[in-house]
Amino acid sequence: MFLENTISGKKRKGWIEVICGSMFSGKTEELIRRMKRAQYAKQKVEIFKPAVDVRYDEEKVVSHDANEIHSTPVESSQNILLYATDVEVVGVDEAQFFDMGLIDVCNELANRGVRVIVAGLDMDYLGKPFGPIPGLLATAEYITKVHAICVKCGDLAHHSHRITENQELVMLGETDSYEPLCRDCFVDVMKK
Repeated sequence: MFLENTISGKKRKGWIEVICGSMFSGKTEELIRRMKRAQYAKQKVEIFKPAVDVRYDEEKVVSHDANEIHSTPVESSQNILLYATDVEVVGVDEAQFFDMGLIDVCNELANRGVRVIVAGLDMDYLGKPFGPIPGLLATAEYITKVHAICVKCGDLAHHSHRITENQELVMLGETDSYEPLCRDCFVDVMKK
């Protein structure tokens, strides 16, 4: 059963927040911070991540700084609707790895009065829009773009440059596979 969509007789309003940026920019850290604040406020929360993401933990969402929160790994965006019952806040990490149905799922939850917080890469390693993130950016009420620091020049970075030969679109990795670059350094590296 879904949580009553009213608080003190007033209709509860939902919305979508998107936290996006490159790898190593603090997206997951910010998602965890917002989810923990909701828990502290005694709100009912549920966090989801793609089942394919087992880099740090099979069930927890874990930031590069080892901050963590319990989550539910799911195979598809539709599974989120099955588990997101009786909640006030839903978090989704690594949203770029979900299918395009995630856009409709997030909008349905928000329409039900749920606060939806989504974190993910807005661009792939080639600098192209990635998965459902562009569609979520278009429908979100709130957008936070976070930046890493360019490893080449120290400016703000918003590109995730892959430093391995693998050309698969989806490749889980860390500092051994990716580095954050600013626009200028990314363009220079891609010319080579």
